[in-house]
Amino acid sequence: MKTKKVITGTVAAAILSLSVCAVSPIANAADETVQISVGKEEAKAGEQFTVDVTFAGVPSTGIQGTDFAIEYDSSVLTIDAANVKAGAITKTGAEDSDPSASSLSLFNVKSPSAGILNIDWSTQLDSTYWIKSDGVFCTITGTVSGSAKAGTVASIKVIPVSRETYPGSGVANTDIECGYNNADGTMTSYGVAVTNGSVTVKGDTDVTTQPTSGGNVSSKRGDANEDTDVSVADPTLIMQAIANPNVYGIGGTSGITEQGAKNADVADGSDNMGGDGMTSSDALKIQRYLAGSISEL
Repeated sequence: MKTKKVITGTVAAAILSLSVCAVSPIANAADETVQISVGKEEAKAGEQFTVDVTFAGVPSTGIQGTDFAIEYDSSVLTIDAANVKAGAITKTGAEDSDPSASSLSLFNVKSPSAGILNIDWSTQLDSTYWIKSDGVFCTITGTVSGSAKAGTVASIKVIPVSRETYPGSGVANTDIECGYNNADGTMTSYGVAVTNGSVTVKGDTDVTTQPTSGGNVSSKRGDANEDTDVSVADPTLIMQAIANPNVYGIGGTSGITEQGAKNADVADGSDNMGGDGMTSSDALKIQRYLAGSISEL
């Protein structure tokens, strides 16, 4: 986890109350990182697509507020801000209990320019109402251009919101904000790791295949997508399979295979070697392995 001096925008207004002070005191924090991942989908020209933005490694302390931007290829994809919907992990009960929600929704999406969506969620309530679980933060629905060529890959990236670090600073924001305000007036901001997504334009004859027991199947620990390598794509697929099993789970349209799920099962509550099925703990352990915090899976 890292600390920063200020969170601004809707998040600042809602959880940090920095209307007087431009800089909030720095809080001491442990080394914790939230993984924000965007799914990868396929759709034909002129068709609709849906991708999930998922959070993994959410600390037990919880998230009181977060803001980031989605940058996408507007020459290929059309996305209306109204078609970005809050996901299951934001349903904390805060929307019904937070008095600020009467004037402004806790989950907000704006499109300041073509190809950009600014997304934030925050609450003024205590930690009972904070985000404390991994899963789908939001779902983005859009349309592929009718003139898009088959095989085109349109990127969907998570980036910092384009703004000043605080009003009048003249300094551009470079951080994806995700954290909480402390009772003593200090603030804590988690580290954020990002896995970007995409929409690939399919042709009429395109066929998506999954590995089978008779093909080139990897049994490597942590290799959830069976590409013979352990990378950030593996914890991303695990979290997508958990959050949206109809699409990414075993038997889903873009789903993980049975072998991939076995490969993913690297952690449990006892010996931490797996055996309890695929869970968010597996994704977190793979992330720690990739970050160098542990030497083996």
